[in-house]
Amino acid sequence: MSTLVIERQARAENVKVTDEELIVELDDGRTIIVPLAWFPRLLHGTPEERAHWRLIGDGEGIHWPDLDEDIEVRHLLLGIPSQETQRSLQKWLQSRKQRRV
Repeated sequence: MSTLVIERQARAENVKVTDEELIVELDDGRTIIVPLAWFPRLLHGTPEERAHWRLIGDGEGIHWPDLDEDIEVRHLLLGIPSQETQRSLQKWLQSRKQRRV
């Protein structure tokens, strides 16, 4: 006889972004700290853009509307950095330069 085990994934409750780290407080009491370099859009964002975030999927992810960035808590727990291609990142960086001119 097999037993079905369902695990509930921890969810984000609070987020802080420094110049060097992404810090995510989880609802199970853990805090995840990863290098900001893992997420180039956050790294290139202004402090104001980094501070403008919202939880999505009841805390399963985090969204930064000003940076068009979404990060899944599950990826943070597994140690998976941004999967964005260099080509996509360069296109995004170029569009930011054009908006500032």
